[in-house]
Amino acid sequence: MKFDQRPAAATIDGAWGGLSGRSLDRVVSAEQMRAIEGQLFEAGMPVAALMEKVAGRIAAWVIQHFPRQRYPRVAAIAGPGHNGGDALVVARELAAQGYGVQVYSPISRLKPLTADHLRYIDYLGIAIAETVTALEPCDLLLDGLFGFGLERPIEGAIAEVVAAINGLDCPVVSIDLPSGLHTDTGAVLGTAVKATHTLCLGLWKRAFCQDGALAYLGQSHLIDFDIPSATVAAELEALPPVRRATLTTVRGKLPLPRPPATHKYRVGHLLLVAGSRSYAGAALLTALGARASGVGMLTLAVPESLRLMVVTQIPEALVVGCPETDGGAIARLPDDLDLSRYDAIACGPGLSRQAMAAVEAVLDSDAPLLLDADGLNLLSERGCTDTLASRVAPTVLTPHRGEFKRLFPDQLAASDDAGAAAVAAACQSGAVVLLKGACTAIAHPSGELWYVPESTPALARGGSGDVLTGLVGGLLAQTESDTAGDRLELARDAALAGAWWHGQAARAAAGDRTVLGVDGTQLAQYLNPVLAQVLA
Repeated sequence: MKFDQRPAAATIDGAWGGLSGRSLDRVVSAEQMRAIEGQLFEAGMPVAALMEKVAGRIAAWVIQHFPRQRYPRVAAIAGPGHNGGDALVVARELAAQGYGVQVYSPISRLKPLTADHLRYIDYLGIAIAETVTALEPCDLLLDGLFGFGLERPIEGAIAEVVAAINGLDCPVVSIDLPSGLHTDTGAVLGTAVKATHTLCLGLWKRAFCQDGALAYLGQSHLIDFDIPSATVAAELEALPPVRRATLTTVRGKLPLPRPPATHKYRVGHLLLVAGSRSYAGAALLTALGARASGVGMLTLAVPESLRLMVVTQIPEALVVGCPETDGGAIARLPDDLDLSRYDAIACGPGLSRQAMAAVEAVLDSDAPLLLDADGLNLLSERGCTDTLASRVAPTVLTPHRGEFKRLFPDQLAASDDAGAAAVAAACQSGAVVLLKGACTAIAHPSGELWYVPESTPALARGGSGDVLTGLVGGLLAQTESDTAGDRLELARDAALAGAWWHGQAARAAAGDRTVLGVDGTQLAQYLNPVLAQVLA
């Protein structure tokens, strides 16, 4: 295997200084971004000056990524608002750098500042097309129709402009958001531009963390324009934080560095309750994920008929054979299995629906608990999600959307925003909720929300979730705290670090093997090498 450095699907661009100490992982709604910009303007930042600053950084990004020698002809579509003004300033700056530039503004009524920039474009002799079809062939198109805050569907003549943009055979760079996407939900409002790259301005918008928006965003990049930390804090500090996972934030949540004089009994003992005769592989894949986590000791509780097979495949683990049903599922955990000796328990992959007694036993334990797959399905049958908060130790739930709907049938129906649904479920259950998806959402009962949007379709494969269960379970076993609140926060940290790490490994594996070539075993093999690479 090789592990080449590749650009992330979402990156922070614009190394113009000022990054240190500021929260560029924060995710905001349209309303919050309006309020933050309003504070800047009230404090004395002229709108025109901010537009020049932002557009200058966009232009620098374009020059870096689309050099004039290869992309000499640029078209800019400018809408009526300040997003259109940004596009016009970028067009002007690119023309000054020798690009062949043409612009088109499909709406006659423009904001005054945008109208001024269009008039200056005309004064400079930059070509202005009368219709979108009158644009000359171009090598790059800038989408500045609508930025954040769009709420009405795109229809009629403007929808035809979007269709024309999507029909072009050239890269499309959208400014702030692809025109037509809802800022918060990522929903398509009638129609939307399908961008090759999207340059999110200032702070991440929630649309960048929504599964439904991914087909329109292309590669996402944050263009920082030095919003003061105090301005962000004044708007957001009273609210539960919403953040986007990055290497910087995740690094401190990994169980690294280890004390030099530690030993296996000090770095966690994880119990995996997994597998059945029909789903023997689930136990193995979960164990491979746990192995990669670095947990000091690993015990597997599996049906007795699987015990020797698991010992052969996972020789470092302690393997406990359990009494089993006629169908080959765990009938119950052995009477001499002392659940209090484990630092964490992960339960569910491959159990089948016949293992209710095992699930009830781990729910009644005092150990931190992760429930996945059939553990979640049996929990929904038991109907006790509202009582998880009464557990002495923290609980982590890791459902995909189908399992989530069975556990919390009212949440996703009330919101298409996976993050909002995860927060509601965490508040209802008292558990950390990791809602799996292309953009995974991790919610704490306090309302705090994290997104892990860097993923790959390579994970759309049986077994990838089992690897995640083992990985997060192993990280959970390596946490230690004396207070219930801290233990719940550490459980959130384990879920966040595991989901991010899992996604990075899948992306690296897909880069080497394509999205068709990443099975669960391959995914597990990439976990440790990719972590070493990104930490280096």
